[in-house]
Amino acid sequence: MEGLRENLDWFPRYQAYLREHRPPTLIAWGPQDGYMPEGSARAYLRDLPDAELHLLDGGHWALETNLDEVVGLARDFLGRVHAGS
Repeated sequence: MEGLRENLDWFPRYQAYLREHRPPTLIAWGPQDGYMPEGSARAYLRDLPDAELHLLDGGHWALETNLDEVVGLARDFLGRVHAGS
């Protein structure tokens, strides 16, 4: 429980960093996640309004259940973000 408390203490710093730097962000989320539901994914959009959010048909282990879909999204996203590289 101590680690969780320390992590929560860092949230304002994480949020400030995201708001200030606004890194290109892809969010692939399983909205049936009982631990971190859809609202958790949407909360990132408050600090990263330009983030790309994809809600997948899955839960907490989205990479286990939706790997091909996540890989496709990531390849497309990285191709667009780094197109000029």
